[in-house]
Amino acid sequence: MNIRTARDGDLADLARLHKTSFAEAWDEQALKDLIASGAAARVAEGDDRIAGFILFRTASDQAEILTIAVAPDARRNGVGRALVNEAARAAAHAGATRLFLEVGANNAPARALYAGLGFAKTGQRKGYYRTLGAAPEDALVLSATLPLSGLGNACLVG
Repeated sequence: MNIRTARDGDLADLARLHKTSFAEAWDEQALKDLIASGAAARVAEGDDRIAGFILFRTASDQAEILTIAVAPDARRNGVGRALVNEAARAAAHAGATRLFLEVGANNAPARALYAGLGFAKTGQRKGYYRTLGAAPEDALVLSATLPLSGLGNACLVG
């Protein structure tokens, strides 16, 4: 697996991948606008395709993961962990000392991933995630001190 900075030509693939992961997915223009406003995007490639991506932003001594999406058939293979490690590495390099994210309270696989990387609950947003035809889901706000443990195993960015 290789992790690299996203390119403009990746945006359509990233939007499709986001749609496989989220009921209220961001389209190509939304992703482009976020990157234009200062967010950084990294993609994980494997088997000649994009297996996942992460979008994050660093401001002063704090960074935030805006979204992360991994292709359904690539989940539980270390793609998400590698992407979070890369975002953490880049944020720490930019001067951030803490990394924040939000995760659905019911998303046990993602919560386990983040706990294993040293993230802890720092807040909660009631009814934050809304999906048509489903009850609203709370978002847990998690944070971790940078650098993350095990950061030396992060992939290089090309």
